[in-house]
Amino acid sequence: MDQAEQLRNIIKAQNKKEHLARVITVTSGKGGVGKSNISVNLAIQLSRLKKRVVVLDADFGLANIEIMLGIRPEYNLADVMFHGKELHEIVKKGPEDIGFISGGSGLKELTNLDSDQVRSLVHTMYELDSIADVVIVDTGAGISGAVMDLVMSSAEVILVATPEPTSITDAYALLKILCRKDGFDKQGTKVHMIANRTHDYQDGKELFDKLNMVVQKFLNMKMDYLGHIPSDDRLYQAVMKQQPVSISYPNASSSRAILDIAMLLENGEIVEKERSGRGIAGLFSKMFHFVKA
Repeated sequence: MDQAEQLRNIIKAQNKKEHLARVITVTSGKGGVGKSNISVNLAIQLSRLKKRVVVLDADFGLANIEIMLGIRPEYNLADVMFHGKELHEIVKKGPEDIGFISGGSGLKELTNLDSDQVRSLVHTMYELDSIADVVIVDTGAGISGAVMDLVMSSAEVILVATPEPTSITDAYALLKILCRKDGFDKQGTKVHMIANRTHDYQDGKELFDKLNMVVQKFLNMKMDYLGHIPSDDRLYQAVMKQQPVSISYPNASSSRAILDIAMLLENGEIVEKERSGRGIAGLFSKMFHFVKA
């Protein structure tokens, strides 16, 4: 029995658990499009909507979210697996009571676990399910193996793009590679798109329509539109202060736009239970399967 099968069997043995977090993976085709900013501020706005939210920083090797939140975590996810730390020791509290977990040096190292470590990881992830209604996974940018594994493993994905031609091209490239991967559930994966740094509503809608047209035509894949976030000087001022714009300037145009997106995610169409990936533990289960394949 290989490691992926062991993990899937453990997941099945524990699938009677009633509460499972909704996992939303935020990604982009290229860097510098504001993905991490959106992850952090979306978490804050969802928390204001009375959701318990944890952000998992899976942009390995960088510390963008740590800088935005002004948090320097002592421990990360790898410390749970390899250094005997408990989950509560690595979840740091951020603004508006959101939780934050640093991914550490890399998630790939978690694929080299023995059976006991696999069981421990799953138990840990189910513990996270019990303390969060929503887990936002902030990936690295681009189409690296780690990014694609995370996106493939998610039942719900937010793709961030800007009106720049390179951003649109790279966003399409990410989806194209995703669709070509064995095991990707095109029908069962819900892909949302956010148009960032737009001039106005029309600018954002045109960006979505342009990308969605080629995605439908050439990839036979559906996306839905969550909305646009306008270019906003207040957001840049908040970054310089190492604070999320939703905290520093709650009435800024970008803050209000992200609140609208959070409300749409919360009140709009929910991913069906049977397609939800079984929470954060399910995300890791799928990742083991794709990495080992």
